[in-house]
Parts: sequence; C-alpha cells; structure tokens
Amino acid sequence: MNTAIIQARMGSTRLPGKIMMSVKDKPLLHYVINQVLQSKTIDKLIIATTNLPQDDEIVKFVDLYGIKVFRGSEEDVLDRYFHCAKEFKLDVIVRITSDCPLIDPEIIDKCVKKFENENFDYLSNVNKNIDGKWVYNPCGFPSGFAVEVFTFNALENAWKNAKKLSDREHVTQYILDNPKKFKIGGLENQENFSDLRLTLDHQVDFDLIKLVIENFPDGEIYNLKKIISFFDDNSHLKLINSHIQFDAGYLKSLEEDKFTEKNHSD
Repeated sequence: MNTAIIQARMGSTRLPGKIMMSVKDKPLLHYVINQVLQSKTIDKLIIATTNLPQDDEIVKFVDLYGIKVFRGSEEDVLDRYFHCAKEFKLDVIVRITSDCPLIDPEIIDKCVKKFENENFDYLSNVNKNIDGKWVYNPCGFPSGFAVEVFTFNALENAWKNAKKLSDREHVTQYILDNPKKFKIGGLENQENFSDLRLTLDHQVDFDLIKLVIENFPDGEIYNLKKIISFFDDNSHLKLINSHIQFDAGYLKSLEEDKFTEKNHSD
C-alpha cells in the first residue's frame, strides 16, 4: 500500500501561514490535497502537521475532507514522518510538501511505478547521481513538482542514524548521503523546465501560483503539460519569481549545521 504524507505547518519563516492563503476562496492546502487525490497509485493520504496550537487551523480544515492527521515535532520533520508512518503501519511512503499546490498526479504515478518496478529503497525526481553522489537537482522538472518515495525500513534507518539538524529537517538527506546502504533511484523529465518556479516560499511565488490557478477553470486538475502550455503563451510571467534560488531552504539548513558544529567545538 502506498501512502502519501503531506507535511504542512503554519509557521513558515519566509511566508507565515502560506498554505492557508486563499485563491478562488480556497486555501492553497486544498489544491495540494486535491491534486494528490487524483493520483492512481496513492491508496491513502495523511497530513503530518505539528503539535503547535497555530496548526489547529490545519487540523480543522483537513477534517472537512475526512483525511487522517498526525501531529508531531515542528523542527524534527524526520521524527514527525517516522512516528506518523509507525502509527499508521505504513509500508511505502510518498513524501509531498504542502508548498507544492500544483503538484502533478501523473508525475507522482511515474515516480511510484518506477520505484515499484525497480525495487528501490528510495526514489525522487529532485535528486541526481553525479559522480556517485546524489545531489539536489530539479531533473528537468519545475520547482514545486517534487515527489519522494521510500520504504518504511529506509525511513526508520534514517530516523535512527541521522544526527545533523539538516538531516532531521529535510527527512531524507541521510538516505541520499548513504548510497551504499540504500538502493536509490531517480526520475528525470525528458524536457528541461527547471527555469519555472511553482513552489511556495515567498509572496512573489504566491502571486505567480495565484495567476496560474485563476487562469484555469474551477475544479481543474493541473498537470505539467497544461501548465507548460500556459507559460508558453505567457512566458513573461516566469520573471515574477525567477530571482529566487532553487535550493535556498536546504542551503540555509547547511549553514545552520556549520554554526551548530562550530558552537559544539568551541
């Protein structure tokens, strides 16, 4: 059974409350959930949020869908994922982040099918093997289309062994840093659309995503083909958030690791 876990919280440092920002009278979390539910390979969906009172709003909203919710650590997202997977006795986890409101269900299905067919421990479409090292890479997909698939055993191994703060925050980095322990795979897009940013971290990201949603009919199921067609006709819109760095969040975490290590050594 394949279970999608969408991590969601209100406390974003760059854009607080971003997932409950509204487009067409619906919070962006609605669009993430709706897109994931269109996947043909996902059997169950769980929202993993934090124990903080500010995230009660997420729980109340998700209850409207009848979707299960797990609450755990805010900062140690790896711990949140592990205990969520353990509580619900999950075998295969599909990790989706709530800042991807236009996530393509067809890409989810491609990732899951390749993961299953080639018996991987971990697979994603945002990491690439370069000279034997798995590194963060958009693999030709727009930012905001990230999918990760992994086994419970791989998740448990990471939970037991990951020590760095960045590894705990970003859930799967320990797996990627240990390719001898895990069978790791990737999915690349045939065309390169990595210049397009449709993830939600800044106000300009919201402005662009809002424009996309407002230019499609209500109830539309978004996929990469439709979105690329829209931007082919409106290429100037890419400039709205093109100055934002692709992996800024992860790089910030690495800097925090260095700061922590320095303090421990002083």
